[in-house]
Amino acid sequence: MDAPRDRNGREEGAAASCTSCDACCCRLEVLLMGDDDVPPALTREDAWGGTVMRRLDDGWCAALDRNTMRCSIYERRPHLCREYPEGGDDCLVERSRYFVRILAPSQAKP
Repeated sequence: MDAPRDRNGREEGAAASCTSCDACCCRLEVLLMGDDDVPPALTREDAWGGTVMRRLDDGWCAALDRNTMRCSIYERRPHLCREYPEGGDDCLVERSRYFVRILAPSQAKP
């Protein structure tokens, strides 16, 4: 029998962890700031002329190391990524949205 899950899809009482998160913030669009030092190969221009992190065809950030689920440019990651705390409110909301989409309707909790 599976362990009970909270409204964010985590086992009740479990801490948020990037290494076990499929709903990772690495699927969100990240607008770069003027002082960000991201390698140009990992960026693109958006429809409004801003520079954003490039995402792969499946929606994941191009800087995400899929073997470790960690940022491959951690020391050079954008300001917005630095300000997105693991387990913070935004993180938990994103996890909740993701898990509501993938869990069977009988398991999804509001």
